[in-house]
Amino acid sequence: MSTDIDTSELTRLASSNALSDLLRRSAARTPSKTALVYRGFLQTYAELEATVNRTANALAARGIGCGDRVALLSHNNHVYVIVTLALARLGAISVPINFMLNAAEVAFILAHSGAVGMVVEDALAGVADEAIVAGGNRLVVRGVILETADTAPEGWEDCTAWLLHADATPVATPVDDDQPIQIMYTSGTESRPKGATLSSRGLIAQYVSCIVDGEMSAGDVLVHSMPLYHCAQQHCFLMPGIYLGATNIVLAGPQPGVIFAAIERYGANSFFAPPTVWIAMLRHAEFDAARVSSLRKGYYGASIMPVEIVKELIERIPGLRLFNFYGQTEMCPVATVLKPEDQLRKLGSAGRAAINVETRVVDDQDEPVDPGIVGEIVHRSPHAMLGYWQDPEKTATAFRNGWFHSGDLGLMDEDGYLRVVDRKKDMIKTGGENVASREVEDVLYAHPAVAEVAVFGVPDPRWIEAVAAAVVTRPDATVEAEEIIKFCRERLAGYKTPKQVHFVERLPKNASGKILKRELRLSFARADDV
Repeated sequence: MSTDIDTSELTRLASSNALSDLLRRSAARTPSKTALVYRGFLQTYAELEATVNRTANALAARGIGCGDRVALLSHNNHVYVIVTLALARLGAISVPINFMLNAAEVAFILAHSGAVGMVVEDALAGVADEAIVAGGNRLVVRGVILETADTAPEGWEDCTAWLLHADATPVATPVDDDQPIQIMYTSGTESRPKGATLSSRGLIAQYVSCIVDGEMSAGDVLVHSMPLYHCAQQHCFLMPGIYLGATNIVLAGPQPGVIFAAIERYGANSFFAPPTVWIAMLRHAEFDAARVSSLRKGYYGASIMPVEIVKELIERIPGLRLFNFYGQTEMCPVATVLKPEDQLRKLGSAGRAAINVETRVVDDQDEPVDPGIVGEIVHRSPHAMLGYWQDPEKTATAFRNGWFHSGDLGLMDEDGYLRVVDRKKDMIKTGGENVASREVEDVLYAHPAVAEVAVFGVPDPRWIEAVAAAVVTRPDATVEAEEIIKFCRERLAGYKTPKQVHFVERLPKNASGKILKRELRLSFARADDV
């Protein structure tokens, strides 16, 4: 028998486990099962598989190939899902963009990623046009998703034609498990976002962690209301749902009334939202436990859930089992999970490392600290990104000593459960003492008049930085700032008690539900003490 035959390519193809393979496998297992629902659009797994093939062939015919970057700027819809899957099938790199960004911010991402194609929702075509000119991009493909208009704007092609392309033949492009398949730009505090480069290997390892630790199954009916440009909704829930062969209900956005209707209509048993959306649902006039009675698995993440809200959710939605997913985009994104049995036993915890993750808390020399000591949270995992797109220096810093450095501060308890103390940038240094904003927020959420709250630091001539709180009150509540401060003083050390309390109609948030504390810092930087 000859030993000179090179079988490496044959075995690589036979062992392929790329993002593009997941839908095909689910379609083979359960072809007639409902895969995707969006408004009037409904397709089975077999139909979705054919539609993705048609779309991939249409994009290939227009010049998109392996390694090409294609940006997506849109709210949630079925076309967004299909194009994302079609690009993965071609080995092209999808570049989701936050639909709240302005033209200059979009232009930076287009230029930095080197995008050669773009798919945009019709309502955002004007922003996209301005960004394309500003970024100097020469796009070979410009597709528009018609959500409100009847015809495509000048210079754009209706994406519907791609979904109806004549050729539904499976694409034969070999896609390596370790090649870049997506660039997700982080919404960090730096002047320019960083492009977290994700691979199929990292994403699928993360899906396994979500499925195992999140107790997901093929029988799930998931409602997806948070933006798909964000790693949490797309890669913790939508793609694992497709991997399993579950039914996926996509909503345009997280409006409580629409969420209630979708859960009730489809008998959904699984739903994810950040704490801000769960709070909005609990406070909404249409909230009725009977309408959400099918829910069995509720997931939260993106920011820390106030302890009082955890208790309220468990009380008001009988049968709901809560999971806290903690992580960041660079981890695809899950790193630790707090399971239902620990929600009350380990109140406020982010849980333990997911099945495919190692997590530590380290000091400034990257040495592990003892339980109960605050340090930086670091991870080692196949989930981890490949690096920051075209930024080896920032990649080296993030992965120093072979661990991904999250930028979050936390501590481990004696049982190995992680508590996220704060983002480094959100830690308040007042009078020489550190104050975790989350600790103060937990106290404020226990006040009966408080609906939502954010705690942050503001410049102060005496304390250098003072603790401040922005409070949204419940509709029927009346409360003075002095009462809020007194409430905190009775439950917190003096230096942790807010020096300023500001009542606001709403807290500034991004599209993924995170509270934008930097806007609050700017708004109240010169506010007088109460």
